[in-house]
Formats: sequence, structure tokens, C-alpha cells
Amino acid sequence: MVDDPHSQSVDSVLSAHETTADGLAHEEAQQRLAEHGENEVVQVSERTRLSILVAQFDSVLIWVLVAAAFLSVWAGHTIDAFLIIVIVIANGIFGFVQDYRAEQSLEALRELTTPTATVRRDGTTTEIDTTELVPGDVVELESGDVVPADGRLLEETDLEVDEAALTGESVPVSKSLESVDPDAPLAEHTSMVYKGTNVTRGRGAAVVSGTGMDTEVGGIARELTATEETRTPLQQELDQLGRRLGLGVFVLAALVVPLLLLRDTPIIQAGLTAVSLAVAAVPEGLPAVVTLTLALGVRTMAEENALVRRLPAVEALGAVDVICTDKTGTLTEGRMTVSNVWVNDTVVTLDETEDELRGGGMELLLQAGALCNDATRDEGDPTEQALVKAAEDHGFDVEALREQQPRTDEIPFSSETKWMGTVHDDVGYVKGAPDVVLSKSSRVLTADGTVDLTPDATERIREQVRTFADDALRVLAIAYAEDSADIESDLVFVGLVGMIDPPREEVADALASTKRSGIDVKMVTGDNVRTAAAIASSLGMGREVIEGREIEAMDDDTLRGRVETVDVFARMSPEHKVRILRALQANGHVVAMTGDGVNDAPALKNADIGVAMGVRGTDVAKHASDVVLLDDNYTTIERAVERGRAIFDNVWKFVAYLLSANIAEVAIVFLASLFGYLVLPAVQLLWINLLTDGLPALALGADPQSGDVMERPPRDPDQGIVDRRMLGLVGGAGTVSTVVMLGLMFYTLGGAAAITPYAMTMVFTGFVALEFEKLYVIRWLRETPTFSNPWLALAVGVSLLLQLAILYTPLNQYFGTVPLGLADWILIGTVLAVALPGYFVVVTVIREYLPLASTSGESPD
Repeated sequence: MVDDPHSQSVDSVLSAHETTADGLAHEEAQQRLAEHGENEVVQVSERTRLSILVAQFDSVLIWVLVAAAFLSVWAGHTIDAFLIIVIVIANGIFGFVQDYRAEQSLEALRELTTPTATVRRDGTTTEIDTTELVPGDVVELESGDVVPADGRLLEETDLEVDEAALTGESVPVSKSLESVDPDAPLAEHTSMVYKGTNVTRGRGAAVVSGTGMDTEVGGIARELTATEETRTPLQQELDQLGRRLGLGVFVLAALVVPLLLLRDTPIIQAGLTAVSLAVAAVPEGLPAVVTLTLALGVRTMAEENALVRRLPAVEALGAVDVICTDKTGTLTEGRMTVSNVWVNDTVVTLDETEDELRGGGMELLLQAGALCNDATRDEGDPTEQALVKAAEDHGFDVEALREQQPRTDEIPFSSETKWMGTVHDDVGYVKGAPDVVLSKSSRVLTADGTVDLTPDATERIREQVRTFADDALRVLAIAYAEDSADIESDLVFVGLVGMIDPPREEVADALASTKRSGIDVKMVTGDNVRTAAAIASSLGMGREVIEGREIEAMDDDTLRGRVETVDVFARMSPEHKVRILRALQANGHVVAMTGDGVNDAPALKNADIGVAMGVRGTDVAKHASDVVLLDDNYTTIERAVERGRAIFDNVWKFVAYLLSANIAEVAIVFLASLFGYLVLPAVQLLWINLLTDGLPALALGADPQSGDVMERPPRDPDQGIVDRRMLGLVGGAGTVSTVVMLGLMFYTLGGAAAITPYAMTMVFTGFVALEFEKLYVIRWLRETPTFSNPWLALAVGVSLLLQLAILYTPLNQYFGTVPLGLADWILIGTVLAVALPGYFVVVTVIREYLPLASTSGESPD
């Protein structure tokens, strides 16, 4: 292999690879294939159905539930164990179905690749499978080809290559045979072609310098395979919650069982109490409800053109406080467009009306640009496509124009001459680099006709070229020859065309909205500094830019400081992008990375949330991402963030709801056991959890979002889902529930020495009704309108009917309950009336002293 082939001469590279411009002998190629292996890049490993299924059970909370099931079996309560296992399996199935659907949808977006390459072997040109290429092969390239391997150019004629997927460069790169500086960034390796890029113009030949994993794309793939999957904030928080609950269950059992044994409680009853406490402490339905709520979000986001590959990514978007976005095709349209022209000594923008564009000079400029051109609106060199589109958008039928003025001769464009000419009978048209076209011009077209091109006029034109360039426009000059014989020496200069890959129309508003939401947006692009600064400025992002070479000179601490103040990063390599992400993450940020190219893939995978483009995105980028935008539209990211925040609100509500219920259950069982009463056996606790953790909690996932969801700053992931507001709610509401339920228990016992079926039924049913009352109070705390969710009302109604079923049907024998009379229901109603003011006091205190933060003020935390 050759180090830095871009900086070596053609002869040096050929010599180092022991080959010639005629290529390798077949036998030698076969030996090298055995030595180097096939020219294949190991793709980011795709998730199998088994791995997707196993991932659904990778949660501490799930394993706490499994442990509770074993405890139930040990205590002889197989029904309890069965219910727990059913809940765990249901959670796994729900998650698997959603994740697998996302993976299957992604497969439909896979890109096609070129299967063969044209190579010189044994002195002849032949086609072989791209996997059979080896270092030292000489490949031939022409317009439309996908470059099959990395290579040093040996020959080129007008060769341009679109390298946006690899470098982020927004326009095709003109290639040459001249070596470049060893330290030049990848985007400036004009003497090289790279695997996976696209030839847009011309032809050439290159000696293969790297195949398979030794290519630039292979290096990126190697980094991806070495990168561990990141876990979203919600995944981390639920695991932490599971560990704490597991520890709490162990501590409770360790305290309660010896205490009960000392009180001469039979060991079986002590064991049953321990199991009841374990069941009471664990919110069995939490994983399933979280999964289903996220799945609802996935379905909604898919309708909004965002394909979620991992369920937790839906919620994690709501915690993002920095978005690192690629430029080309993400903030911009991903195609060259004529934006400004200079003609008749006047600058004209092409978004003006057609009448304002009428005139001899303008019409001649558009006509010449369309005729001195090999492209159509949709195919060919991007620069020439832009000229055709400009002509068609302003009244020209380009196809008819070309039929009326057929080309009779041409002078092809080349990277050496930097101009192109076409002859149409007696008239010649020219386009090319402004300095080159000026040097061939003797006259200039003005509003008053053709006049001599004076030094002053020449300098005005050059000043205009500099002005266009300062605005990051790619500038072409247009001229014509009245006599086609003079096409190389006596031209009439018509004007200048300024082109750019323009920002998407909707992006500026979307960026402003995300910034108002407390989210910093940073452009991280492989494009050049001038273009990056111009696009950033037009989008309101500021013009200060850091280049990749500056990143290389910074240590990690310096970079951590700079990433907080700079919003535009240009000429970034994949390594630079990952360093920027890690610096932001080291500063405590939750970072989303958007992109579409191979060069974006390492950053996509390292980011907390990777967002790939579905239309322009490469296969590697899609598989490295968490979310794929099906419309490549930045506004979809904004909607996804909004959806993520709304989903977090709903997750917060039912986690608070579930935990406050479980805390009350634990307190009731624990305190009652100290008096010798096992008031809520495991089967009843499971039923309570099934009713409260099931349909009503799930219906919370359909709660509408609050109106201020995008006016708050992103939540602090270090704070966790169990924040101070939730702790206050869980403690306060749990205390209210415990006090009223213990009061109900002692009242219905009437002094009995042991728990009675009647008292147990009253506490059991009263607790279910109390939970539904508290549910609406919690929604009020999160500023959700009371009657805004009809699904919730339906879920509560169905759950109450299920509770009635186990009171008034033969099912009551399995739950140890007895039917209740009208007076009993009045008593339960009285308990609810007593508890309601207590809940409102708790919520009012929380709203007063722990308000939700907003972007207009500081967070209370």
C-alpha cells in the first residue's frame, strides 16, 4: 500500500503498486485478491429478528419483574407469577413488532450499487465484479459511474466527481493529475477518486490504491463497528429506576420477614407478605405502557415522515438540547440553483417576475446557458442542470430551442482550459471560468448594445465576480461569437451567472423555532468555509466558522470550550465530527446529529440521537441512525422534537401515577402487616396494578400535548424522569392514599383481630377507585385539560367494569372478595371526597414551588 497517494506522482504510485497504466496480468490479480481479500466493505451490522427480540428484555426493570415471578412461584401463588410473566412477554412482543416494522421499512429504502467495474487486465479492457478489484488494478471511469475503489488518477478528461456523500462538498469536484499537499483535507484530494462517489462529467482512469476496508469508506465502516450503541436518557432512567426498586424490594423483605417472624407470624404468611411487598413495589405495567406509548408516537411520526428505528429514540428527541446538522441536502436543497445573474451591468435575482427578466441581454444569457450545455433538467452535471432549469423556469422550452438551433460543433469543457464552446451554424456560445472567458472577449453586451470591452469594464466585471464569490456563489461567465470562427478569440461578453445550493425555504423558520425551544443548532459540514458561512448567515446562524484543521490543533479541553460558542464548522472529516459530538456530550449536552452521507455515519452512531436523510441518505448513514427522515426535511426534525417532548410529558404522567400508586400499596401493606393484617394479598395487588397500569395508563399516551411544550427548555437528562416534581407528587399523593385507605381498613375491620374478606374487599375496591381519581389530578398538574382525552374516560370506564366483575361474578373466589352493597359504595364515595382535597393541596404546592421551566425564565432546578 502507498501512504498518501494523493501527494505522490503518478509514476511513484504505479511503481509502488508494481503495475503499469495497462493494468495487471490476470494471474497477478488473482494472487493479490487472495492476499488482500474481496473489495467489500463490512456494513454496519443489521439487526436480526432475534437481536431485536432480545433487546426488548434488556432492562433491569424486566429482570426485577422476573424475580418477583419466581418469588410468587416459591410462595405457591402460580397465578400471580403467570400474570407477571404475561406482562413481561406482552411488553417484549409490543416492542419487537414496532422495532421490526421500522427495520423492514428501512430495507425498502436501501440503495442500489454498481455491480461491475471496467478494468484493464492483460493489456485489454474488460468488465469484472467490483468485489474482484485489487490494489494495482487500473479502472476506467466515465460519467454516470460509481467509483468502485479508492484510486490515484492516471488519466482524466473533463473529470468531475460528486463526493458529497463522503466529504460533504456541495458541488462536484474537478479532478486533475497534479499531486496535492500531503496535509490537504480529503475534500481537496483532487488527484484521487474514492469508493462510493459518483462521476458526474468526463472520463478518466485510476490505479487502485485501496480496496474493501482499506478505502476511506472502509475506515468509516470500521469505526462504526467499533462504536457501542448509545442508550437513550429514558432507557438509562428506567434501568436506574429498576435497580432502585429491586434494592428497595430486597431491603423491605429483609426488614419485614424477620420482624413478622419475631411476632410469631407463620413463615408462609411472612413469605406471602414479602411477595406482596415485592409485587406492590414493582410497577409491572411500566415497561409495557412505555413501549406502547412510544409505539403510538412512532406511528404518528411515521405519518409525519419520520421513521423511527428504535422506540426509545422517540422520547429521547425531547431531551435534545443541541442539534448538529449537516448542510448539503439537509439545510439546503441539495442541488445547484441559479440565484443571481449580472447582465447589462446590473445584478438581477431570478426570483423576480418574468416581465422584469425580459430583455435582450437576459434572454441571450439564458439561451446561451441552455444551448452551451450537455444536461437536461434532471440529468447531467449539476451546474448545467441549474442553467437548464433557470431557462425553463423563465419561459424557454429548452428541448425545442435545441431543435431550432442544433449543435454543429463543440469544444468540450476540460479542467485545464476551464471553458466550453458550442457552435450552432454561424453562432458560437461559450461558458466557463470568468477570467478565461474575459481573456477571450473583446466586446461586452450592454443595455445600449455591444461596446468595446475596456479595462474599466473588465475590472467592474472582476469586482462583480469577487462579490458573487464572497456570497459563496459558484460563478460562470457566458459569452457568444457572432462568427463561429471567432469562438476562441473574439467573443462578446454577455454576463455572469451565480449559482448556489440554496437553503430550503422552510428551514429558517424551523431553526428559529428550535432555538426558541432552548436548542442550539450547529452546522457541521464538509463544505468549504465560504459556502458554510454564507448559508449559515442566511439562516441566522452567524458567520464565525472553525475549519477542520483548527480542530486538529486543539486539545479536548480547548475544543470543549469552543463548541459552546461556535455554530458553524467547515471542512469537517468524520473524525472531526465525532470529536465535536464528544466535546458537546462531555459538556453535558444531549446531542442529535443529522446527515445523509457516508462521512456522517460515525457521528450519527455516536450521537445520542442519529437522524439520517431517507431520500438522499446513504445506506450506511441510515443503518447508523436512530431516526430516518423520509422527506429529508429539516422541519420534520422540529416536529419530531415536539413529538418527543409531548411523549415525555405523557411518560412522566403515568410514571408519576404508577409510582404514587405503588408507594401507597407498599405503605399500606407494610403498615398493616405491623398490626398483623395482610390486607392486600399479591393477587389483589397484581389486579390493582393491571387495572391502573393497563388501559388508563396506556390511554395517557394519547393525551394531547400542552400548548407550551415547545416554549420550555429541554429537560436535563441528569435530573432523571423522577425529578423533584415527581418526588413531591409521589410522596404527597402516596401519603394521602395511605392515610385514607388505612382509615378505611380500620373502620371496616370494626376491631377484628384478623383481616376479614369484607374489609379486604373495601380496601381493594376503594384503592382502585382512588387511583382513577388521582389520575385526573395528575393530568391537571401537567396542565392537561380534564376532558381532552375521550380514550382515557373509556379506559377508566372499562377498568371499573372489570373491577365490578371480580366482585359480583364467580371470579371473586380467586381474588378473595365479596359483593358490596349500596352503603358500601357510599362509604367508598365518601373516602374519595375526603381524599380529593388532599390531592389538590399536594398538586397546588408543587405547582407553586416547583413550576415547569420555560424558555422565558430560568429553570427552578
